[in-house]
Amino acid sequence: MHYHLNKFLLLIFVLQFFIQGCTKNIEIKKLVSYPKSYEKKSNKKWPLILFLHGIGERGNNLELLKLHGIPKIIDSNKEFPFITVSPQCPLEFDWRENKMQDKVISMLENFIKNNNVDKERIYITGLSMGGYGTWSILSKHPKLFAAAIPICGGGNPAKALKLKDIPIWTFHGEDDDVIPVIETINMVDAINNLNGNIKFTMYPNTKHDSWTETYNNKDIYSWLLSHIRKTED
Repeated sequence: MHYHLNKFLLLIFVLQFFIQGCTKNIEIKKLVSYPKSYEKKSNKKWPLILFLHGIGERGNNLELLKLHGIPKIIDSNKEFPFITVSPQCPLEFDWRENKMQDKVISMLENFIKNNNVDKERIYITGLSMGGYGTWSILSKHPKLFAAAIPICGGGNPAKALKLKDIPIWTFHGEDDDVIPVIETINMVDAINNLNGNIKFTMYPNTKHDSWTETYNNKDIYSWLLSHIRKTED
């Protein structure tokens, strides 16, 4: 009995070691864009947007990221006033996984150290799978971001206390047939119950694609820039 138990525990340990090892060696590719007047040698600091894509853009082809969201906007707007960092999730993983979220934050922190980033104006947004990732990363690192825009995703209402002081503007289609709008409503209600700082736009007669209208709306970028988080360093 003890022999079989020990053998089972050894198998679990080996599997965990293998999975962690595989994840540890994975490098997350990313698209990066800089404002037109960005200069590496300048002392000027720039606001940054971290963008998390949806499930259909996973893989190792960065061109896929330009299909939707922030990378698509930048492709057609060379005057975009933010540094943008858009990591790509490997095909076999998901932004909802803790290990991938840790990799994103590690990548972001390293990028911030080596670029002219205004640490008081770091923002996060994502759509669908990336919306889930946005809610989760935000709850784990509430002091890193000045504001957030999660789109058609969902989160854990039990984490509302960690989120209530962060300016959040969330979007969802009323008729979303992929991720039900109740996923966002639950987060909004939980934060509102704590008198949190949240706005909610629900698009009537709209299914899963609530991101195109959102990212085409210039008001969201003005809204982001209106929020500054005081840093300790």
